[in-house]
Amino acid sequence: MERVRVGVQASDPITSVGVANCLDSRAEIMLLPSIRPAELDVLVLAADLVNAEIIGMIRKVARESSARTVLLTGDLAETDLLTAVEYRVVAVLPRRTTTPDQLVDAVLAASNGAGVLPPDLLGSLLAQVRRLREEMPMSDGLTPREVDVLRLLAEGLDTAQIAERLCYAERTVKNVLYAVLSRLNLRNRPHAVAYAMRAGLI
Repeated sequence: MERVRVGVQASDPITSVGVANCLDSRAEIMLLPSIRPAELDVLVLAADLVNAEIIGMIRKVARESSARTVLLTGDLAETDLLTAVEYRVVAVLPRRTTTPDQLVDAVLAASNGAGVLPPDLLGSLLAQVRRLREEMPMSDGLTPREVDVLRLLAEGLDTAQIAERLCYAERTVKNVLYAVLSRLNLRNRPHAVAYAMRAGLI
């Protein structure tokens, strides 16, 4: 059996020793005493709060190695979640309630390329990805949200009806239309609809 090479980095020495003891007792894990990212399969990073220093450490590990990171934390802001995942944080565990067995399971899952996220964080991550998708321009210069608005406009719906259909505020629909007209140098709403039709989007 090939053992998983694991390093531990913590915000304080007591946590570091506690996490290391949880992992060192397992035959599947080889705990490495020094943190050289290139030598690791998995880094366990334990911190009460994910701050700029911790995000910097996550980025450094991602740049210097192919190691995956298991984050054991008390607090992770939604705004930092996407950044963490982007830099190969594959598991986020709540520091106060995670058992030694859960930590080991997360490390082994990480070494096999699997991820572990609590349901609330997974929901938040999916919502962020969905928002990014809506805001990301497609090859023709329009985002999926803009295409949806133009498609409904072409069907003859007014701003209020589009807002109701897409569950947006009316102001959001107006802002979307204004952004399309400005960015693509279009004269008015019919011109925007004509542009989308010529591009084969509606």
